[in-house]
Amino acid sequence: MREAAPEARPRERAPSPPPPPRERAPFLPFPGALPPLSGQFAIVRKCREKKTGLEYAAKFIKKRRLSSSRRGVSREEIEREVNILREIQHPNIITLHDIFENKTDVVLILELVSGGELFDFLAEKESLTEEEATQFLKQILDGVYYLHSKRIAHFDLKPENIMLLDKNVPSPRIKLIDFGIAHKIEAGSEFKNIFGTPEFVVNYEPLGLEADMWSIGVITYILLSGASPFLGETKQETLTNISAVNYDFDEEYFSNTSELAKDFIRRLLVKDPKYGTGALGRADCHLVIKRRNVRNEDNGKRPERRRLKTTRLKEYTIKSHSSMPPNNTYINFERFSKVMEEVTVAEESLRALQQSKKSFQEDIEALRSIYEDKELWYKEENEAISQDLRQIRQEMQKTEALKRQTQEEAKSTSLAANGLKRRYRKLENRYEALAKQVASEMKFVQELVRSVELEKMQSGAGDCGIR
Repeated sequence: MREAAPEARPRERAPSPPPPPRERAPFLPFPGALPPLSGQFAIVRKCREKKTGLEYAAKFIKKRRLSSSRRGVSREEIEREVNILREIQHPNIITLHDIFENKTDVVLILELVSGGELFDFLAEKESLTEEEATQFLKQILDGVYYLHSKRIAHFDLKPENIMLLDKNVPSPRIKLIDFGIAHKIEAGSEFKNIFGTPEFVVNYEPLGLEADMWSIGVITYILLSGASPFLGETKQETLTNISAVNYDFDEEYFSNTSELAKDFIRRLLVKDPKYGTGALGRADCHLVIKRRNVRNEDNGKRPERRRLKTTRLKEYTIKSHSSMPPNNTYINFERFSKVMEEVTVAEESLRALQQSKKSFQEDIEALRSIYEDKELWYKEENEAISQDLRQIRQEMQKTEALKRQTQEEAKSTSLAANGLKRRYRKLENRYEALAKQVASEMKFVQELVRSVELEKMQSGAGDCGIR
């Protein structure tokens, strides 16, 4: 298929890399920022730059203190995320503004994306046209195409990471966020781990840029139907459905969806990347999105406006949020501002106390980290000792078995020796009897010989007398 020319777009300014991490950040925490966004080892707060008064999102990433520790993020992983954010500059991707570092955290100052999740925004509508969904999808494709042009794979595209910069404008702008597991795909390098959320990752190896296209296929399926193509009752069932590419276009969910949209999803949900859309060719994907309008224009008809009900999409977003840990999405920071403004005065009175507690908390964190590291070491040592004890126990069992075998052999040897002894005694008694018999017979023979000699002597004497 001939690739369509890409759309003209505003010229993007070259990204200017932020300065190296500094110790003291010229930013103030924003009163309306709590409760913050949090992940396993990161927390995001809203902040304001002291100099300009501009608002940003500050992402605090907990550093891993020891290489053997499992708490925190390694220096290598943090640098990978920072290097990727430094390299990208696109209207549909979150922007890195600055970087700071303290004893425990690396702080990324990011563009503030306060419009909430795309799916939450769409779920608030009664219905959605396929054309409206297409416009949002086009922005997602623009952002992913830009990443793929730089050989960057996001590896975690899902509804929670597709945000709106501001939802209170006629045409909200999409922002892709969270590059914590993004990777630069270098020539000759392969990734064989399954990254991201199971429902949105492809189950084939090695992973590459194609994995993001699979995720877009799943997102499009959910966007148009409010149902997940692969989600099972368990993680294993989900992965099994993904491995088998087990999905269909249920009429209940896709009755108002065009064949072009279904074809777009089919081209993305392909297990073998050699036969799928693969690394994003934007013009090729946009050709699928625009094909209906082109056909209708050729026929002199206005584009057909299909209305998609958002009821199921709303149910999906409620279910997905309820199944997540609290604050596990990049939430709308303004959601809590009204409530938190009422307690700002109380927070002012607690700042002095919080400052005095800060060093104590750091010491506690350090002691806790040391304790956990020691606990891990003790656990490893205990496992090693347990393994040694199991080995010794096995050796003892072998020794006991060998001992029993030896005792049985000794017993059988003793029995055999006793039998030989009894046989020897019998032979000895028989020998003594034979010896006595032989002695008796020898005596008889000796007497017989003497008597014969005596007779010879007497007969010899008689012969001499006769002469």
